[in-house]
Order: sequence, then structure tokens, then C-alpha cells
Amino acid sequence: MRRVCLLPVILLAGLQQATAAADEFPAYVATAAGVSFDAVQALPKRAPEQRYDYGDSEQQFAELWLPDSGDRHPLVIFIHGGCWLNAFAIDHSAALATALTRAGYAVWNVEYRRVGDAGGGWPGSFEDIRSALELLAARKPPGLDLQRAVIAGHSAGGHLALLAGSSILADPVAGLEVRGIVGLAPITDIERYSGGEGSCQAAAIEFMGSEPPQQPAAWREANPAVLPLHPHTALMFGTGDRIIPPEQARLGAWHIHWEPAGHFDWIYPGTPAWRVLLDRLETMLQ
Repeated sequence: MRRVCLLPVILLAGLQQATAAADEFPAYVATAAGVSFDAVQALPKRAPEQRYDYGDSEQQFAELWLPDSGDRHPLVIFIHGGCWLNAFAIDHSAALATALTRAGYAVWNVEYRRVGDAGGGWPGSFEDIRSALELLAARKPPGLDLQRAVIAGHSAGGHLALLAGSSILADPVAGLEVRGIVGLAPITDIERYSGGEGSCQAAAIEFMGSEPPQQPAAWREANPAVLPLHPHTALMFGTGDRIIPPEQARLGAWHIHWEPAGHFDWIYPGTPAWRVLLDRLETMLQ
């Protein structure tokens, strides 16, 4: 498998644009911890190779990203975050997908219905993730090694990735071998999280459409903390994270890593947290 390390480089002026041509691979500078969401959005990125629709809604699609050479690449299935809200869409994960292809991975980047979209919230958002996995296995896009796949998600997307790992244990997706789950600053206990005072915690109530006592069965089904985990589940948290509190790390995962990182460092190529993510993917997909 081709590997291109993300070494410190100087960005060329032509790569300062928000979007690069499809055959270009933007480089990313080594960056200190504590990046902002705006900084993530400003990163250069290229376009995906193809879009696949798995449903009729405009949010029900996945983007396929491929490295520039070779075939049968190990696969990262990525689920973006954003408090489950439709104010935060797939576009902010484009630099992550670009950098992963630069590192030799194919990426199946999933968009899904969110709070504010018709059918979004629980259970529609998670049903979309499952549908995107099933379409991937059915279509078998060229260039992918579906026997070497990891599902990764950031923040609320990490919550959905953990649920996907549990779902696959009970009902495997034929033709897709998921070797591990990676939660990047994930929400692992949605019921506990919903009791917080931040705006993202409040969005958990919107996502579920109720308070926990009103629909306890639904909250259990949506809570990774009370579900079986994929046996190779890795959780990564930042000590400088102001959105995901430390108690979300109380999950019996195979691997839990703490990094002096902010909430968005995990999806910003060039940070120390990003290098931790690449190391974990290497371990899972070797």
C-alpha cells in the first residue's frame, strides 16, 4: 500500500484555494493543537471521484475518494459530525478525505439526514448510515478492498459510527469486513450527554425527539454505552475539548487515547492528533 507521510511543508499559493482540481493532492502544514472549526473549513481540498445516492433525499449520498495510483486500497468509511444538525454538512470533512487519500486510503464519506431535514434525527439518521454501508457492499466500487475497512466518525458522527459497529455485530453487511471502529471525540453516552448545558447537548434532545424518560427504549437503542461494542473499537479524546466532556470516555473500548488536543484537531490534517489517527488506522488495516 502506498503511504505518503504528512511531513511539514509550505503550502503553495495555488493551494490556498478552498477547492483544488480533482487530480491534485493538497499538502498540509504541521500545525499546533487547538484548531478551530473555521480553520478546518478553510483547508485546501480536492474533489471526490464519484457520488453515490443511496436514497431519494438530497442528503442521502456518499462520496468516493481514491488515492491517485494503485488499486484495492484499504477503506475508511467516514461519518462527519456537527451535533446531528443540518447546519453542519459533509463539506467540512473534505480536507480529511483528501488527506486520507494522500496517505493511501480510499474514503467512503457519508452524508445523511440530520435534525432539520425531513426524516432526520432518530432513527432516520442512523438508518441512513446503515443504508450507505449496504450500498457500498452491493455496488463494490472499483479501487476498494472491502475486506479491509474501518468505520470512523467525529463527534456526533462518532456516535453513529459506534452504533454502526454494534449493528454489524448483530447483522453483518455481506461482503464488507469492518476491522474496527474509530471514534474521534465521539459521543459515547447520548443519555448522559443530553443532560449537559451546551448547545450540542441540547441538540441530543432534538435528535432523539424526546427526553430520556419519555421514550426509554428508543434512548437505549441509540446509546452506545449500553450496547455491545465492536471488539476493535478505538476512542480518541482531546484534553482541550470543550464540546465533549471527559466522562464520555467511560466506555469499555479496546483502545482509548488521550491527546492534548481540541475538538477539531482530529479532522485537521497536520495536527499531532491527526498523526495519532493515522497510526491507529495503520494498526487496524495492516
